[in-house]
Amino acid sequence: MPGAKLNADLWVTEYVSPHDVYHHGIVNVLTWQRTAFQEMAIVDSGDYGRALVLDGKWQSCTGDEFLYHEPLVHPACVCHGKPQNVLVLGGGEGATVREALKWNSVRRVVMVDIDRQVVDACKQHLQAMHQGAFDDKRTELVIGDALDYLDNAQNEWDIIISDLSDPIEEGPSFKLFTKEYFQKCRRALKPEGYFVVQAGPVSPPQVEAHGRLASTVRNVFPHIAHYCSYTASYGTPWGYVLAGPSPIDPHVDTAAVDTLLKEQTNNNFRIFDGRTLAGLFNPPKHIRNAVQNATEVYTLDHPPKFFGTGITSQ
Repeated sequence: MPGAKLNADLWVTEYVSPHDVYHHGIVNVLTWQRTAFQEMAIVDSGDYGRALVLDGKWQSCTGDEFLYHEPLVHPACVCHGKPQNVLVLGGGEGATVREALKWNSVRRVVMVDIDRQVVDACKQHLQAMHQGAFDDKRTELVIGDALDYLDNAQNEWDIIISDLSDPIEEGPSFKLFTKEYFQKCRRALKPEGYFVVQAGPVSPPQVEAHGRLASTVRNVFPHIAHYCSYTASYGTPWGYVLAGPSPIDPHVDTAAVDTLLKEQTNNNFRIFDGRTLAGLFNPPKHIRNAVQNATEVYTLDHPPKFFGTGITSQ
């Protein structure tokens, strides 16, 4: 187009809706594999650094992953105060584990991921994301099904973080956004524990699906909060649902949170502090309305299905 110069000949084209796509220009493909569960690639992009792509859907990248992973992990940990045992379901890049390990109180982080090939590729090519988290003595990696793992856990975890790939029909994770799955997570938590799930995009065409996921979590847990963070490489704000044993106050004492982070963590954050948490817990009105008005509950018989996969093409 006039006035524009394109510096990529290879593109990851992600289907966002039946009418919209997001193109990521790729300058290098480090690895591509079709595993037993999904298609996986690790690529270097032009603007956002190195990225993991699963089934053609952008997972996270070095350029802005902090906008996703810090909000995913730390609100739950702040609500708890001193988490010791953290369970990460999914999280192949290792960045979610990295964030949990920032808390001084954490003694054990177990990461359960179904796809060994993805984890091994991330260990090799995404050191900038995991930053050695897999080698930390507090980390335990389990290759297996999250549902099976939860069947053997009860009243064990302070924090459970559900960091799974989007529930597309062809992918391995659509069962893990259902009432039955959330019930297993609740049983696995200690009575004072907190649960958080990445809950999809919250752009206006997609916010109702986020509302339905929040409705499903609300059907299982006594109290929830929902929030979002704008992860630029996703092309949309991204939603989360946090659940716990007591009401989660959106009126955040920012100074108290900053003191907690200073005393209880390594305080190595790029986005997260007390003011950020206050903003997260007060999302825009149209998102609050979507969550408030949602009544549908996803089940194994009626699971969510996010739209589309994607392709890589020249």
